[in-house]
Amino acid sequence: MKVLIDTNVLIDYALTRQPFADAAEKIIIKCKNKEIDGCIAAHSAMNFFFIVRKEMSVDERKDFLKYLSSFIRIIAVDSFKISNALDNNSFMDFEDCLQFECAKSFSADYIITRNIKDFSASTVIPILPDDFLKLFD
Repeated sequence: MKVLIDTNVLIDYALTRQPFADAAEKIIIKCKNKEIDGCIAAHSAMNFFFIVRKEMSVDERKDFLKYLSSFIRIIAVDSFKISNALDNNSFMDFEDCLQFECAKSFSADYIITRNIKDFSASTVIPILPDDFLKLFD
């Protein structure tokens, strides 16, 4: 099973944001253990680095992203994906559409996110972290 992990789930895991951290950690561990094939969009790494700057030092953020990239694929955002996202009027948010474009190029089965409504136009199934984990029970 292939999944794209949205930025909000990465942040939940990195910052141990409750009540979301436990599910995020389980998903990351499943990726690390190769139970699922996980990816993030390249712009998620940049967004993560900026968003958590007040909670994590530069070295902590770098170490976190190095750790993730050792077992989670980072999907490039290229001119093709940007053009598709700009031409896609089904999404309200450009960044969410880029997430979708990266998920599509990875042939992801799911986009794991806490913002399901933002992916209502997605042909890749958006799913909440807890609901995704129920698929394994």
